Amino acid sequence: MGRISGGVVLAKSLAALKVSEVFALHGGHLDSFLVACADNGIRLTDTRHEATAGHAAQAYSRATGRIGVAAITAGPGFTNALTCMVDAWLDATPVLFLAGSPPLREVATNPLQGGFDQVAMAAPVTKWAHRITNVERIPDLVDKAVRIAQSGRPGPVFLELPIDIMFGVMHEESLQLPSLPALNAPPAPSAAAVNRILDLLAASTRPAIIVGGGALSARCTAELPNFAEITGTPVLFSSKGNGVIPADHPLNLGAAGTLAVAALVAKQPADLVIQIGARSGLFLGGRAGSIVPHSAKLIQIDIDGSEIGRLRTPDVAVTADSGEALAALASAARGRSWRKPIAWTGLLARLLAAGMAPFEGVPTETREGVIHPFHAAREVARALSPDTAIAYDGGEAPSWFQPFGRSPGPGLYMGNGYLGTLGVGQGFSIGLARARPGKPVAAIMGDGAAGFHIAEFDTMARHGLPILTVIFNNACWGMSQHGQELVFGRQNLAAVKLAPSAYHTVAEGFGCAGEQITRAADIGPAVRRAQASGKPTCLNIMTDGDIAHPVTAMLVGSLNTKDEIPVPYYENLPSGPG
Repeated sequence: MGRISGGVVLAKSLAALKVSEVFALHGGHLDSFLVACADNGIRLTDTRHEATAGHAAQAYSRATGRIGVAAITAGPGFTNALTCMVDAWLDATPVLFLAGSPPLREVATNPLQGGFDQVAMAAPVTKWAHRITNVERIPDLVDKAVRIAQSGRPGPVFLELPIDIMFGVMHEESLQLPSLPALNAPPAPSAAAVNRILDLLAASTRPAIIVGGGALSARCTAELPNFAEITGTPVLFSSKGNGVIPADHPLNLGAAGTLAVAALVAKQPADLVIQIGARSGLFLGGRAGSIVPHSAKLIQIDIDGSEIGRLRTPDVAVTADSGEALAALASAARGRSWRKPIAWTGLLARLLAAGMAPFEGVPTETREGVIHPFHAAREVARALSPDTAIAYDGGEAPSWFQPFGRSPGPGLYMGNGYLGTLGVGQGFSIGLARARPGKPVAAIMGDGAAGFHIAEFDTMARHGLPILTVIFNNACWGMSQHGQELVFGRQNLAAVKLAPSAYHTVAEGFGCAGEQITRAADIGPAVRRAQASGKPTCLNIMTDGDIAHPVTAMLVGSLNTKDEIPVPYYENLPSGPG
């Protein structure tokens, strides 16, 4: 026993809380911690940009259900990771961000990588932000931060450790390490709420369950299929809920947008919607009522009471853990008899299957060396191993892929969230690879998104991560270009063109395998070859930038009215008097 540094105390504290993976980018402020990680069973995955470290920690957390940890250096390291904090805040992901800072004793001396308040900057976009000012306090404050991040509505937390705390010392015999709680008892719904929900469900003829990111727990994956099967209720998902119910389950009716198609095309809107860990907002149709009809009964179950009633008052509001709620509902439902909505479920299944039918007959290659994006996406999805975890990144590129993509489990299919951050694909795929050692991961990206953190091919190569990066290269910012075309006309494009760059060659330069693909027939063999190799690989698939995905027109909104001014991605503006 002797004296140990604050960095060693930090590593020991994280290890005591069962943290074994940390995503980082080197900085001198962190050295006493970084060099202590190996001796404490913590693996470091060092990236080429702090944003990637933060995004990797997000993906790792969502895939494992454990805390994600990102360690970043002071000043620009912190500011580079600020986007990740906001991203994790908006998408309710528990990540512990650790940052260094100049010495406490040099405050207000114009020190290197200082001169601003990192804690104050992080506070509005984290559940808790704190500066540690004493080496002995590191264990209990790390424990507090992790518990805050994972309790209630999950989210990011931030701890700043000034370099004189990191390099400061304490007597090891005085060290009191944190421990995990022996029992975690999340909140459950009342019996009255459960009975009311089941009464409404029994009275409905077109019910639907929508699960979201709040339903990623192991208990949800067990209880959701049980409850759905007992009652015959179809299950749909918002973006983060993909994988909560198995992809091949007969009651998995795909993305929540299928409900909008049922209402608009088949003229059969849902009459009851049960949102379980799925927040109201853009990804559930916003205030338009396209996915969750205004006329439908609404049940909201969420761990965060502030999310309930965000856009409309629900008929039943339950502040509870999604897994506990599903377990209670399944248990109570077994004691009732159910008239299962077979015709309604069949309709949703047919609408889901017909989703991309208008593109079935389009040419495979629109011109020599350029593939139609529909065929490119479908061929990639068909060839991927069924247990491939997916990270998607971009605008139109993921939209082409979504109807075909399958999640191998909860938290294993993820991409751009409420912040709309481009450049998440590399970080998410790195986090997924660490969460699932030896299992396949694919990053599905547009060429615009791929350019944000192109140097992470180096990270994949250095760490031997078997990530397949698929870039749909249409030489433009597709959603932006097609949005401008719709609103302003093809003759008025600005800042939306890119070059048909050789991203596969860039990947090779960083030590990965790479291949350019110009024919749809070559996609499947290339995907299978890359995944069989177990090596990080980039497939640069050349697609047609002149073809717009229908989702872009939907996001732009109606252009056929004199009463509104179209505003891309948001509600249109009234045109005003006259």
